[in-house]
Amino acid sequence: MNKQQLITELQSHGLKLIEEVGSSGRKGGAGPSDHKAVTIDGTTVMVPIYTETATHSPYTVTTQQGTTQGILHMNDVEIAPITFPHQPKFYRLATAEGIPYWKIALLHSQEVLATTVLQTCMRYRDTATACQFCAIEQSLSADRTVARKSPGQLAEVAEAAVRLDGVKHMVMTTGTPNTSDRGAAYLTECANAIQQRVDLPIQAQCEPPDDFVWFGRMKAAGVSSLGMHLEAVSPEVRKTIMPGKAEVPVSHYLKAFEAAVKVFGWGQVSTYLLAGLGDDLPTLVEMSDRLIQLGVYPFVVPFVPITGTPLANHPAPSSDFMFTLYQQIGALLKRSGMSSEAMNAGCAKCGACSALSNFEK
Repeated sequence: MNKQQLITELQSHGLKLIEEVGSSGRKGGAGPSDHKAVTIDGTTVMVPIYTETATHSPYTVTTQQGTTQGILHMNDVEIAPITFPHQPKFYRLATAEGIPYWKIALLHSQEVLATTVLQTCMRYRDTATACQFCAIEQSLSADRTVARKSPGQLAEVAEAAVRLDGVKHMVMTTGTPNTSDRGAAYLTECANAIQQRVDLPIQAQCEPPDDFVWFGRMKAAGVSSLGMHLEAVSPEVRKTIMPGKAEVPVSHYLKAFEAAVKVFGWGQVSTYLLAGLGDDLPTLVEMSDRLIQLGVYPFVVPFVPITGTPLANHPAPSSDFMFTLYQQIGALLKRSGMSSEAMNAGCAKCGACSALSNFEK
């Protein structure tokens, strides 16, 4: 089994862990939820471990006691060496108010600092509008984060993460507030504060604002790439899976993408596409082709059913489906010359939640 296949398999089936190893994983929150970072053959990926699917996974790990080293097994057959990341050094620190840094931002993969600046969403608490896959307020309810991270707190933590753990770029996402800017205004304020403290490439993520003037404001504040996430494509799937977001039509996203690319540059705007929610393969490939032609990177990831959400028992996409999808979208990326590596910052640059980057070349 080659690395492309192995990563695809792991992210579809998950990894069954008997005990915690290395840095703690991600439970709930804005994502990647119920995952843990692992490194295989030099590539770090986020793999589901706290999901129902993972409890039935054929993939398990044996570890050397007291270390973060182990051996990956498939049905009790040794597959490959595997390494788990150590707990980041900045996690040991706290703000003057006594808030642990890990409640403000987390290390994703090996070198990405990630935070949800507003841990609440105007759609989340109403079943008529909530995204069925979302767990954004779970970590808030469990006291693993704070509802609103101040610009000063984010700047403080970002500086420490760069200095102590060698963080290379940052992702700032947000729950959607009930404002026309859809969180862009607060992301702008936060980015400005961070850049005054530390030179760090930042990707901001939000829904398309009503006024695209915010793209220029975010850029001026120090945001170097932008994510606006479609998640699902087909009207019927969007209406069923995310009824509130579905009220913002795909056509508006496409207009926003076009405007954002003019500000941030070709290949510096991205979107999440969650495979396995109901969109078929041709639909996902067709939309990816359209996005690439606009200059937008289609970051395709397998849907992960998260405990406590309405889709907790929804099946993850098969590894065969994902492999074929990655092959076809990878070919489109290769043809266009677009790559995750060329992005300044963000989820697609990190690539750990998807195997797509392994299919670009």
